[in-house]
Amino acid sequence: MKQTDDFPAARPRRSHLLLVLFVLAAGSAACSLMVDTPDREGPGFSVDSIRQEDMRADLFFLASDAMNGRAATSRDVAITSEFIKARFQRLGLIPGGPENSYFQAFNLVSATLGDGDNSLVIDGIDTGGLRRRSIGEDYYTLNFSASGSGSGELAYAGFGIVEPRLGYDDYQGESVEGKIVLVLDREPGVTDPASPFDGVVTAEQSRDWRKALVAQERGAAGILFVSDVHNRPENTDYTSAAENYWRVSQRPRVTLETWMDKIEIPAARVSVQLAERLVAESGQTLEHLSAGAESESGHGVLAIPGPKVQINASVNRQAIPARNVLAMVEGSDPDVADEVVIICAHFDHDGANEQGVFNGADDDGSGTVALLDIAEAYALAAARGEGPRRTVLFAAWDAEERGLLGAWYYTEVPTFSLGSTVAVLNMDMIGRNEEVPADGGNRFRGLEPQTAESNANAINIMGYSHSSDLRDEVSEANSQIGLELKFRYDNNSSNLLRRSDHWPFLQVGVPATFFHTGLHPDYHRFSDTPDRINYPKMEKIARLVYMTSWSLANDDGRPSLDRDL
Repeated sequence: MKQTDDFPAARPRRSHLLLVLFVLAAGSAACSLMVDTPDREGPGFSVDSIRQEDMRADLFFLASDAMNGRAATSRDVAITSEFIKARFQRLGLIPGGPENSYFQAFNLVSATLGDGDNSLVIDGIDTGGLRRRSIGEDYYTLNFSASGSGSGELAYAGFGIVEPRLGYDDYQGESVEGKIVLVLDREPGVTDPASPFDGVVTAEQSRDWRKALVAQERGAAGILFVSDVHNRPENTDYTSAAENYWRVSQRPRVTLETWMDKIEIPAARVSVQLAERLVAESGQTLEHLSAGAESESGHGVLAIPGPKVQINASVNRQAIPARNVLAMVEGSDPDVADEVVIICAHFDHDGANEQGVFNGADDDGSGTVALLDIAEAYALAAARGEGPRRTVLFAAWDAEERGLLGAWYYTEVPTFSLGSTVAVLNMDMIGRNEEVPADGGNRFRGLEPQTAESNANAINIMGYSHSSDLRDEVSEANSQIGLELKFRYDNNSSNLLRRSDHWPFLQVGVPATFFHTGLHPDYHRFSDTPDRINYPKMEKIARLVYMTSWSLANDDGRPSLDRDL
């Protein structure tokens, strides 16, 4: 579907417009401020322009009730993107999107069950008297499935993962042409901190749609998923599971259209009980097959004699427009000006419901307003003729809360080649003190209890295990700032490493660092409001990111990756 910069949002309320105009006018004097700092060492003249007062003013607007929580796909997030564009434009920054635009438009898609046939037909074995199954009868269609039918004999392929960078191939180079492939969910070594698949962090290769694409590339006619019973027993009522999976809600599941356009085979999930029937003729149990998939190099394909399987799927997809906001300062050194340092944050949040507004002050209003102040500092330096040697791209991502989708889209369609991208510095939740209650439950899984007071001057730095060079850059910049840097959580069951917009860049081989002050009881609650932000600390963090980026944009060398994944 053709992309466009036109966003068909509803006409904003007059209160929205008045607020936008007020904030734009209030900040105009700050934008013309030229900080006269005689010391030329370090990141130019402009670090002092990064001020907590400016960020506070912006945040009280972006995280106000009037912005209604900035939910992706809403008119409120469209207004937010216009606000960011206006600030970039007023700073004199160059548009960083396609066709000289500040917007990089893309489509999300949501899925609903179609009116066509959704069924699973099994022949050749005892099916307990149920040859054709409808959704909820030990199976359901998956929302990334292509519409259509696929049929064939059954083949088992372990976790269904192929990752050449790790020397791992569950297909062992074999074709599954015309087969229905049965694979396990998740990944090998899922609880092993030493697993090459990101330790205990959920690996990107474990996504179901990526496994479907791998099977498709090897000729599969369709794919079935079942629980990894060796590591996670399943006791699922599939009638309820199917209803919950396909329930229409105020916040439907969305993903990238560019991903879903790649899937051309039907995909479904089956219960453990049904999978046991399917594999029984092979003389194996699902538990045995699941345990055998824990391999260092991949399971290989096992033909399952007996069953002939047909997957029928009917899925409707609805395109929903979204857009990132991109601006840049061009590099001044022609030898490296085509290289880019990306500084980023996401501007969407969770919207509102009948109980209240999810204001998202820390998540990620804090990163967004810091991005604006850092962009201003670069604009001031460039205006003095002291711009960076390399290009610096300021990226405000959309749809992070829906799966890092704005950042993922950029890695699919980058405005600068990924090979010329020196590093990514991502700010997400940089305004609070990490606070983990002793009884925090699953929201704080994997995190040690800690008080806000113990983290009053601390920031977590993630991505450090991927690039020691980048870690050193952050540490060196911090020698002038004085924050307590905590290099932690890269291999933690909280999955924090993969929960923000630096993650897509790590997956495509770009050094990336995540600046994050940590979770707290107000995370994704109505109480994440701007009055609770630690503004002096946020100013220090924004300055740290600016100074780190300045070094990266001006150093002779580039940070390297210590490992590909």
